[in-house]
Amino acid sequence: MVRGTRAVGARTWVLLALALAVVAAVALGVALTGQQQVPQPPVSAAPSLPAATPAPTPSGPPAPDPAPAAAEVAEPVSFRIPALGVGSDLLELGLQDDGTVEVPPLDAVDVAGWYRESPAPGAVGPAVLLGHVDSAEHGPGIFFELGALTPGAEVEVAREDGTVAVFAVDRVERYAKADFPTLRVYGNTADPQLRLITCGGEFDPTARSYEDNIVAYATLVDTRSA
Repeated sequence: MVRGTRAVGARTWVLLALALAVVAAVALGVALTGQQQVPQPPVSAAPSLPAATPAPTPSGPPAPDPAPAAAEVAEPVSFRIPALGVGSDLLELGLQDDGTVEVPPLDAVDVAGWYRESPAPGAVGPAVLLGHVDSAEHGPGIFFELGALTPGAEVEVAREDGTVAVFAVDRVERYAKADFPTLRVYGNTADPQLRLITCGGEFDPTARSYEDNIVAYATLVDTRSA
């Protein structure tokens, strides 16, 4: 199957944001016994919208003009981060019955997943990969060291058609889950982007989840044959 660009209107973004913001509330990992230290950047402040630009609402500004047609892009099958020495096949993740985003099962902390309602990696827009940081039962997860990535590090995503989309990390940021910048992470972009998302910050034993999210932002720099 192949996917192209998805142009998202203002009303659709409200619904999408409500569904996707749950990533900021869902635990993508549970603390290890003994609490290993997760590499992570300092907390970033979520950007505020300019005063003259109100947040989109169902009755707000009209939808933007449709994006130009884009070449079809094959769906992802696996990924690799050479700088961290990690990689896995990619699960397909969607929405659960309650509207929350699926995450990989806790017995598969060594596997990441592609959120299939986001663009395929290499298509215009922000493709989204989700993975656990760790598990009390299974140890460090696939994205345990995500916060240690530095600008320029490459993320390679292999696709069904035998091509590999290569992304370079722009930055890695950490946000309090209560202040997760949904539109900044999931909003439309003018070029092919990638988002890698996991948990970070301190572990809250009462809520049984981490207090923050770590997001790595990356931009497509190359496409090659596998």
